[in-house]
Amino acid sequence: MADATAPYRIKGEIGEYEVVIGLEVHAQVVSNAKLFSSAATAFGAEPNTQVALVDAAMPGMLPVPNRECIRQAVRTGMALEAQINRWSRFDRKNYFYADLPQGYQISQLYHPLVGEGEVEVLLDPADETSTKAIGIERIHVEQDAGKLMHDQHPTSSYVDLNRAGVALMEIVSRPDMRSPSEAGAYLRKLRSILRYVGSCDGNMEEGSMRADVNVSVRKVGAELGTRTETKNVNSVRFVMAVVEHEAKRQVELIEGGGTVVQETRLFDPDKGVTRTLRSKEDAHDYRYFPDPDLLPLELDDAFLEECRASLPELPDAKRKRYESHGIPPYNASVLTAEVETARWFDALLEKGVEPKAAANWVASELFGALNRLGKSIEESPVSPEQAAELLALVGDGTISGSLAKQVFEIMLESGQGAAAIVEERGLKQTSDTGAIDAAVDTVLAANADKVAEYKSGKEALFGFFVGQVMKAMAGKANPKLVNEALRAKLG
Repeated sequence: MADATAPYRIKGEIGEYEVVIGLEVHAQVVSNAKLFSSAATAFGAEPNTQVALVDAAMPGMLPVPNRECIRQAVRTGMALEAQINRWSRFDRKNYFYADLPQGYQISQLYHPLVGEGEVEVLLDPADETSTKAIGIERIHVEQDAGKLMHDQHPTSSYVDLNRAGVALMEIVSRPDMRSPSEAGAYLRKLRSILRYVGSCDGNMEEGSMRADVNVSVRKVGAELGTRTETKNVNSVRFVMAVVEHEAKRQVELIEGGGTVVQETRLFDPDKGVTRTLRSKEDAHDYRYFPDPDLLPLELDDAFLEECRASLPELPDAKRKRYESHGIPPYNASVLTAEVETARWFDALLEKGVEPKAAANWVASELFGALNRLGKSIEESPVSPEQAAELLALVGDGTISGSLAKQVFEIMLESGQGAAAIVEERGLKQTSDTGAIDAAVDTVLAANADKVAEYKSGKEALFGFFVGQVMKAMAGKANPKLVNEALRAKLG
C-alpha cells in the first residue's frame, strides 16, 4: 500500500517532476428556490418544468437574490474558517452557449462573498500527525447554466433549463496539493464539511458537486509550469485519475520536446484519459463587468451571528471529541467521515454505552453487516436504541461476545430487540462455576494428548481448550470464568 504522506514524484528520462494541483469545486446550494428566481430546484423533474421567466431570460425580468442561498454560502465560509466579506458584488460573465439563455452568467469575480480560508486534511487516518492545510482562495456565488441533451433526437440537441439559475458555490483552492491522494483527501474532506453544514448534499453522481481539476508539472523546486483544466469531474476517484493521467501526459510531452498548452480538457472515465475541449480562456475573454440589475450585498452583524449560531459540530471537532472518549484515531476518523454515520453514532452514545466498545462494534459488526446487505447506515435494520440494548447485555455479562454476534444476526433478520431475543431463545450467558468446571474437566479428559503438549510448552493450545469448552456449553459460558477455570486446572 502506497504511503499517502510520501512525496509524489514522476520520474522522466531527463529529470524528476512534481505535480501541482488546484481544484475549483462547484457545489450546488441546498435551497428550495433558485438563486434569482422562485423556480424549484428538485433533481429529476421533467425537462423545462422548473423554469421561471428570469431563468429563461424573458425581456424585462429582473433577478432578486435568494437570501437562503447567500446564508448557506456564508455558513460554508465560516465552517472553512474563511474571511466573510461584508460587502460583495455580482458581475456578469459574458459568453454564448445554447444552454445559457441570458448570454451571460451572473457570478462574482472582483468582490466574492467569501475570501481566504483553509481545509485541514488527514492523509493517513491512523496517524494524527499526517495533516496538511490546503488553502482556500475564495468562495463565490453564481448561477448554474442549463443542460444540453444530445440523446433525444438523431440530428438535434435539446435544451433543458431546469438547472439554469440554480445557485452554486464555486470553492477555489490554492495550488497546494502535490499528489492524487492529497487531491482525493481534500475533496473528501470538503464534501464532508459541506454535508455537515447542510449547504450542499454532495451528490456527485447527480452533478450537485463537481470539480474542475487544474494540473501542472515542474522539475522539483522549479517555477510553476503551464496548467491545464479538466472540467466537471464528478467523483473523488475520477479526480485522482485525472491528476495521475494528466501529470504523466504532461511529463511525456515535455520530455518529448513538446510544450504544454494552457487549455480546457475533458475526462473520459471509460478510457481513463483526458482530451482537449477548447483553448483556455482568460478573465478578459469573458468581458466581466458589474451586473447593473443587482445591488451589492451588504451583510449586517445580526445576519452573520445567526449564520454562525446555526453551524453544527464539524468533523474535526467531532473526531477530537470521540478520541477524548478513548476511541482510537482510525475509528474516530471513520465514524466522522460521513455526517449520517456520525449522527447514528451520536444517537448510540446518548444511550449511555461505553464509547470505545461501541465504536469497535460499529466499525466491525455493523459496517460489516451493512456492507453485506448493500445498505447505508440510514437504512440500517438495527436502530441506535436497539444497538445500545445489545451492547448493554454484553456489558453486564448477560451474553458473551460470541452470543452477541448470534443475537445481532437475528436482530438484522427479525427486527426484534436484543433482550427479547435472548429471553425467547434462552441465550443468557451462564456464570455457573460448577457447570463450567464440569465442562472443563470433560474437555481436558477428552484431549489428554493436547494437555500433555500444553504442559510441555505449547501454550498456543490454550485457545483450543477455550473454544472446546465454549462449544460444549453452546457458547453460553462466561468466557472470563472459562479462562480462569482452565488456567487453574492446567496449572
